[in-house]
Amino acid sequence: MNLLYLPIILPFVTAVACLEFTRWSKATPVIGTIGAVAQLIGAIYLLDEVLVKELIVGHTGGWAAPVGISFVADKLAVAMVVITAIISVVINLYGWAQLDSALIKKHYFALVHFLLMGVNGAFLTGDLFNLYVWFEVMLIASFVLMTIGGTKAQLEGGVKYLVINLVASVLFLCSVGLIYGKVGTLNMADISYHLRDSVDAHLVNSSGILLLIAFGIKAGLFPFFFWLPASYHTLTPTTLALFAGLLTKVGVYALLRTYTLIFESQFELIQPILIWIAGLTMAVGVMGAASHYNIKKILSFHIISQIGYIMMGIAIATPLAIAGAVFYTLHHIIVKTNLFLIDGMIAKHYGTSDLKKLGGLYKWSPIFALLFFIPAFSLGGIPPLSGFWAKLSLIQAGVEANHYFLVATAGVVGIFTLFSMTKIWAEAFWKKPDPETPKFKLPSLREMTPALILASLTLLIGLNGDALFEFSKSTSNQLLSPEAYVKAVLNK
Repeated sequence: MNLLYLPIILPFVTAVACLEFTRWSKATPVIGTIGAVAQLIGAIYLLDEVLVKELIVGHTGGWAAPVGISFVADKLAVAMVVITAIISVVINLYGWAQLDSALIKKHYFALVHFLLMGVNGAFLTGDLFNLYVWFEVMLIASFVLMTIGGTKAQLEGGVKYLVINLVASVLFLCSVGLIYGKVGTLNMADISYHLRDSVDAHLVNSSGILLLIAFGIKAGLFPFFFWLPASYHTLTPTTLALFAGLLTKVGVYALLRTYTLIFESQFELIQPILIWIAGLTMAVGVMGAASHYNIKKILSFHIISQIGYIMMGIAIATPLAIAGAVFYTLHHIIVKTNLFLIDGMIAKHYGTSDLKKLGGLYKWSPIFALLFFIPAFSLGGIPPLSGFWAKLSLIQAGVEANHYFLVATAGVVGIFTLFSMTKIWAEAFWKKPDPETPKFKLPSLREMTPALILASLTLLIGLNGDALFEFSKSTSNQLLSPEAYVKAVLNK
């Protein structure tokens, strides 16, 4: 079997198996975890093959592009598939330790794997309409996961999430229709081929703006971010960690893919808009975080501000900037997922995420405090953790490209990010606890294992960042020279 299809097939098979064994609640987490490990193994093999071949292309149904549905694994796509598989393993392990049988019997693990199937499909598809289809698969699974607890707050948050994402889907579909009407194809490589030397390439600019809005909503960019902090804080800890790490990054991936492949010839026209969006996304997100005293809400707003850093790299669009965006994306998925896993343990064992009611966690468990310290101060950009190298590369790219205002914004936002992480550390871990507050119940080693895995990866990237950065630079060069992608898909 072509390794290219495994990241889609394995989550589907795992989801079906979880549905089949739902009656045995103890079996479902085991099946989900085994399926996640299988996905990781398959993703690593696919990565190894892509490192050798540079690109792997598959056409379903025996029809060649642009008629058939194409799947493409380049370095960006396979990197996202591998990081998704890592998150899949830790989320399944965490859910196994955290979830009660009632949620498991509501098909929780099956829904997670259906969501992962949609995520991987979005990363690997080479067709714009099928990107829309995979987005809808993700939307259905994610909405059910958001409301699975059945509480009033979850239903309210889920409705907000669904409505705004349906608006994004309509805009996406309108853009797809317009592009097909103008170019006569929806294969991304074929669109790029037709537009590269076309005197009418500017005609797709309206479609590009529609896609920017649609993907901007899904990524949580300014001014479309309001649904995220209004809905994410209502989720169960396991679901929140999964969503925070992966879902907004699919929107970012779609922007990175389309603006380096489809709209490459028209990028200079959209670049000023992207620069403003990046700066405002960073600033608004960090201001929202600074104003809150609930860990979930602080971290939710920081998803927005950190997406702004990734958009900074996409907007500057030099080889170093795109490399920085890729590096930052991979780093942020690991760190943000880990922070929400830790918040979930605090909420479960202390009974609250309110900083005003927390305190003394360092005294009760230095190990648990260290698990928070590593991702929190990596997010804040403290050397030698992974966040420092990610931010340094983007700031360096901004200076080289003379985008000094954007660089200054990134620097100030970094300071406020560190302030937020320090606030959580001081209030939850360092401050003396209220004598009337129940003592923190230390999570079991089984519960802390997923956070330990991700913290170790953060340290590994920080202390050995050269390898990942070299890969990111190679990925950047591949994205900014899409001729090889087009030739491999179209065989031209």
